[in-house]
Amino acid sequence: MSFSKWIGASIGWSFGGPIGAIIGLALGSVVDAMADGKNSPFLGEGNSTRRRGTYRAQPRQRPQTQSGDFEVSLLILASVIIKADGKQNQSELDYVRRQFVNMYGKERANHAFKLFKNISKQNISVRPVCLQIRHMMDHPSRLQLLHFLFGIAKSDGVVTEDEVKQIYTIAGYLGISSKDYESIKAMFYDSSDNAYKVLEIDKNATVDEIKKAYRRMAKKYHPDKVIHLGKEHREGAKEKFRQVQAAYEHLQKEHRF
Repeated sequence: MSFSKWIGASIGWSFGGPIGAIIGLALGSVVDAMADGKNSPFLGEGNSTRRRGTYRAQPRQRPQTQSGDFEVSLLILASVIIKADGKQNQSELDYVRRQFVNMYGKERANHAFKLFKNISKQNISVRPVCLQIRHMMDHPSRLQLLHFLFGIAKSDGVVTEDEVKQIYTIAGYLGISSKDYESIKAMFYDSSDNAYKVLEIDKNATVDEIKKAYRRMAKKYHPDKVIHLGKEHREGAKEKFRQVQAAYEHLQKEHRF
């Protein structure tokens, strides 16, 4: 599949608003055979009647986020995190590529990185991009985005203060609560109270409260929550689900129940 056909087939609402502007600029140097318009990513394999949302108006009901919309949102926010500490670390770039190969296969990952290289050259205004995502993307998918961003930050072995601040800012703009933020953040740190943070409970929680929290978090992070994004993203969601199970098992041993 050519690059332009991949773009046309994969992206829906993210062609609008500030994300669309970023994509359009990035496409300038990578789209193949656009001269006659036949392979234009705006006219290609996608449905020409597909709704193209913007970040300006809150819809009554969010259009279902497609894999390509998630993918483009991920690329843009990944480029922000990679540059958060003032440099592009090769291990972080390798992590993004590796995750995309694992999720999408080599060909699609290569297409994504053609776009990513040009996105990363831009000065991204984080707030409008995140507001568009917040208005158009469902909550479980936004949580999945946040999990991936922490994975990028941790890929070189340490999450810097600048990276944490940037992810925290992104989480706020995405409408992710502080509890959800701390829960996902705790999955990437080693400390004695991380299990409590993952389950979003206090260290003084009773056994009944721990059990209740586990059921709530297992439901929130269940891979089926992002089934509409395709099986590739269900695999990513399984990692969060495993972290919830691991946290619960740790507390079971600690409290002996």
